[in-house]
Amino acid sequence: MRTLPLPRQRLLNASLAAAFGTATALLGFSASAQTAAQPNVAAQPAPSTSTLPAVTVSADSEEPGKDTGYAAKRATTGTKTDTPILEVPQSISVISRKEMDTRGAQDVMEALRYTPGVTTSIYGPDNRGWEYVLLRGFNSSSTGVYRDGLGQPAFGPTYYLTEPYALERVEVLRGPSSMVFGQGDAGGIVNRVSKQPGERVREVEVQYGSHQRQQLAFDLGDRIGSTDLSYRLIGVGLDSNDQDKYPDGRKLNQTRTYLAPSVRWQPNSKTSLTVFAEFLKNNTNEDPYYLTQNYVLSSVKVGDYSFGQLKQKQGAIGYRFETALNDAWTLRQNFSYSQIALDRRAVWANSLGDDQRTLSRVARSWNDPVNLAALDTSVQGKLQYGSVQHTVLLGVDFADQKGKQRRFRGPAPDLDVFAPVYGQAVAMPTTRATDLAQSTRQTGFYAQDQIKFGDSWVVTLGGRHDAVRKITDNYLNSSHTRQSDTAFSGRAGLTYLMGNGWAPYVSYATSFLPNSGVDANNQPFEPSRGKQLEVGVKFQPEGSRTLFTAAAFDLSKTNVVTTDPSSFEQRAVGKQRSRGIELEAKGELAPGLNIAAAYTWLDMKVLNSADPDEIGKIPPLVPKQSASVWLDYTLGNGLGFGGGVRYIGKRQNDEVNTSFERGVTLFDAAAHYERGPWRFALNVTNLANKKYNAICYHGECYQGNLRAATLTARYKF
Repeated sequence: MRTLPLPRQRLLNASLAAAFGTATALLGFSASAQTAAQPNVAAQPAPSTSTLPAVTVSADSEEPGKDTGYAAKRATTGTKTDTPILEVPQSISVISRKEMDTRGAQDVMEALRYTPGVTTSIYGPDNRGWEYVLLRGFNSSSTGVYRDGLGQPAFGPTYYLTEPYALERVEVLRGPSSMVFGQGDAGGIVNRVSKQPGERVREVEVQYGSHQRQQLAFDLGDRIGSTDLSYRLIGVGLDSNDQDKYPDGRKLNQTRTYLAPSVRWQPNSKTSLTVFAEFLKNNTNEDPYYLTQNYVLSSVKVGDYSFGQLKQKQGAIGYRFETALNDAWTLRQNFSYSQIALDRRAVWANSLGDDQRTLSRVARSWNDPVNLAALDTSVQGKLQYGSVQHTVLLGVDFADQKGKQRRFRGPAPDLDVFAPVYGQAVAMPTTRATDLAQSTRQTGFYAQDQIKFGDSWVVTLGGRHDAVRKITDNYLNSSHTRQSDTAFSGRAGLTYLMGNGWAPYVSYATSFLPNSGVDANNQPFEPSRGKQLEVGVKFQPEGSRTLFTAAAFDLSKTNVVTTDPSSFEQRAVGKQRSRGIELEAKGELAPGLNIAAAYTWLDMKVLNSADPDEIGKIPPLVPKQSASVWLDYTLGNGLGFGGGVRYIGKRQNDEVNTSFERGVTLFDAAAHYERGPWRFALNVTNLANKKYNAICYHGECYQGNLRAATLTARYKF
C-alpha cells in the first residue's frame, strides 16, 4: 500500500526572540549600508501601499487584492521581491483567483491542471485532501509546499491541507529553487498565496454538486471604522462524498470546517503589520484502495468503513511585518507557527490466498502529530549608480519542525472477495510498528542582487548557505541519531528586455534536499543535489493582458537513494535526468475571451541506480507528454461559457518499465452568469465520463477522476 511521504509557549517565545534579534541586526546592517551608499542613491518615493511578500504590486494593474485576470504581470515567488515576470530568469506560472473560479477548482491540484511542467492527481481522486504534484517529473508533494513564502514540509503521511477558497492565487516556480527557499526537490515549488485584509469584501457562496457535495463559504473584510485597522474573515463548511464507494453501496464521506481571521494595522504607507490565524478540521474515511488483479481494477474495497478514518486538526498563527526604513531600504519579516494532530486508521490488504478468493488483511493506526515554527527576515534595497539599478535582498530564514510517529499494526478479519462483507468488527492494533520523535532544524542565509543595466539587460545573481540538523530518537530500538548537512545553493540568470514585450533569458540554478537514513556502514546519506540549465523567452505585449512563455531545460538530480535488489542495501548513488520543453499561453485574447494553454514534452531517465535494471528507464508516474487548452468567453450581458481539453500522456507503472498506462484525453466545461451582486456557475470536469486508471503502481491500480458537476451561487453585498 502507498504511504506518501495551540502553540507551545516556550518555543513561541524562543522563535519571537530570534525573530526580533535578527530584525535588530538587519536594521543595523541596512542603516550602515545606506549611509555608505547614500551619495549615489537615487531617492525613490515610498510605495502608496505596502508590499507583502506573497502579494504582487505594480503601478498599473496589480495591487493587493485586485483581480488581475488570467495573466499576471508580477510575482514574488521567483525572487522574494516584487518583480515583473518578464525579468525572472526562470519558469514561473500564476493561477489567479479569477481563473480558479472560472474553472471551478475545488483543490490545489485542480487549480494546477492547466499549468505546464506539472502533473497532478497521479493517484486519482483522494478525499483525504492530500495533494500529489510532480514538477518536471520530480515529487514536490512533501518538500515543495509553501504558504505565503514559508515552507510546509510533510512529516511522513502528515501533510498540510489547503482550503482553496482561502487563496488569492497559486504561484509555481519550476526548476531548482533552493537559492530562494532553501532545501527542496529539484523540480520546484508551489506557493499558495492567501487572501489578505485591506479591501472591502462581502461575499457568501453556496455549492452543490456530484457525490452529494454541499458547501457553504463566506468572505468578509473591511476597514474597522476610521482606524488604521482592517480585517478579513474567511469560513468554509463542507460535507461531501467521494466518487469511490463500497460494493454494498456505502460511500466515503468527507467533512471540513475552516476558519481564517486576519487583521492588518497600517498606520501609514510605509508600515504594515498583519496578524493571522487559521483553523481547519478535516474528517474523512480512509480507504482509497481497490482490489487489483493482473492490472485490472475491481469494485472490491480492501478496507472497511467500520474502522478506516483520517481525522486531522490543523491550526496556525503568525504575522507579516513590513516597514520602509527610508527611501531605499525595506525590512520584512514573516512568522508562522502551526500544529497538526493526525489520527489515522486503515485496513490494508496483506495477501490473496491460494483459493484466489480469501484476502487476508492487516489493521494499521497512526498518531503522528507535528508542529512547525518558520521565520523569514529580509532587507531589500533599491540602489542606483548612473544607469545601473540594483535590487538587493539580504535575509535569513529559520524553520524548526518537531514531530512524533506512534504507529501500530494488528490482525484484521479476512475478506471474501467474491462475497465481501463490510461493517465487520476490527480490533485496534496493539503491536508497535513505529515509535519515534524527530526534530529538524534548518537555518539559511541568502543574498541576491537583481542588476538592471539601462532598460535592456537584467542580471540576477544569488547565493545561499543552509545548515540542516535532524535528531531522531527511536524508542523501539533505543537509538539516538543525529544528522547534520550543509549546502550552498546558487542561481545566475541573464534576461534581455528587447522591447515591445519580448524577453529571452538563460539561467543556471541548483538545489539540495537532505536524505533520511544511513547506508550499510551506518553513515548518513549525502543530500541529493539538483542542477539545471534553462533557456527561454517570455512575451507580454505592452498594454495587453496576455503572457506567452517558452522554456527548454536540462535538469539533473544526484545522490538519489536507491536499493540494491540482491543485498537490499540502500545507497545514495542514483542519478536522474529530466530534459524538456514547456509552452504556456495565458490571458485575454480579446475582450471577454480568456485562454490558459500549456504543453509539456518531458524526457526523463534514470542514469544511475543501485538496481541495474532501472538504468535507462523512465521513472514511474511521469507522462512523457501533456497538453491542455482552456477557453472562456463572457458576453456583454454577463453570460459566459468555457471549455477545456486535457491530455495526459503515457505513464510507466514501475521503475523497470514492465507495464504502462496509455495516454488519456479529458474534457471540461463551464457556464456562468453574472448580474448585479449575483454570480451563478455550472462546472463539469471529465465531461465525457472517461474511465481510466491514473496509475497502476506495481500492479496496484487507482481510478482516475470521473465526471463531476458543481453548481455555485455567489452573492456579494
